[in-house]
Amino acid sequence: MRAVALGGGHGLQATLGALRRITDDVTAVVTVADDGGSSGRLRRELNLLPPGDLRKALAALADDGNGQLWSRVFQHRFGGSGALAGHAVGNLVLAGLLEVLGDPVAVLDEARRLLGVRGRVLPMSREPLDIEADVTGLDEDAAAVRRIRGQVAVATTPGQVQRVRLLRADDPGAVPRACPEAVRAVLDADVVLLGPGSWFTSVLPHLMVPELQDALVETAARRVVVLNLAPQPGETAGFSPEQHLHVLAGHAPRLRVDAVVADRSSAPTPDRLRRAAAELGGRTVFAPVTAPGSAARHDPEALAVALHRAFGIGPDAPGADDAPPLSGPSPAAVTAEGEEDTPWR
Repeated sequence: MRAVALGGGHGLQATLGALRRITDDVTAVVTVADDGGSSGRLRRELNLLPPGDLRKALAALADDGNGQLWSRVFQHRFGGSGALAGHAVGNLVLAGLLEVLGDPVAVLDEARRLLGVRGRVLPMSREPLDIEADVTGLDEDAAAVRRIRGQVAVATTPGQVQRVRLLRADDPGAVPRACPEAVRAVLDADVVLLGPGSWFTSVLPHLMVPELQDALVETAARRVVVLNLAPQPGETAGFSPEQHLHVLAGHAPRLRVDAVVADRSSAPTPDRLRRAAAELGGRTVFAPVTAPGSAARHDPEALAVALHRAFGIGPDAPGADDAPPLSGPSPAAVTAEGEEDTPWR
């Protein structure tokens, strides 16, 4: 089964951890708009793609054998107070490869051989992009719209994000260009996943690249949205699960989905979520996917079982799913949680 996951950061890592339990043919399509931390420093100093989210995706797909050592090294950050403080080793390696090889796809293919990656990691664009957002609630007039730019600024705004756009760093007036290999991966996939992750800065940006949005609309793959377990302070503070879907539909009106995966404890109004999913053409799969001890993180093993249901694989796939099932191993049964309302957390 050919699976493609789109996103960035820790949300994409969770999805990749789940998918690698289902298939070896996994492609991660990663955002390239980060402008904070080590990635932002390297981007500004060397005019390169921000490597951080690409590094995390490589580490998530690294082989369980010798690749795990290199994965640990890639994820290691230097301490101290000097020039290297805060930089992840993998960010520096990728930056060096980018300067030597030039082609980011060749760089990521070389890095995946080093880490023994099962699958492939691709940037959503071969050039760095900037996120721009329309935000309300930053002025005395609560309805006044202010435009802010930059992934960190959008992710941490105390206002309410209304809409996001992507701009090319080298030419803000030009249309962002998709990585051709990423477009082809989406078109050739059997299943495509959006989310979880920072909704406005990791998930929606893929829909702001016209060629990539067209591929998501046109692909014959089963399209699955994995919802966050909790709203993100600043970016989606106060959002209900269904609001995430409304925002998704507002940014990509042509996009249809087949399933929406949500943890029952994170959906205080399940009927509203079902209706929002149905408006996008999909059904809702409720499953316990929260990691033990962390209310905001997905457990990869539990998420893999839930994805089996969303893909229509195995004997526990619900009969209401009319799409033809994909081939693959049978998962353990997923028991939907009760219908009592639970506070949004």
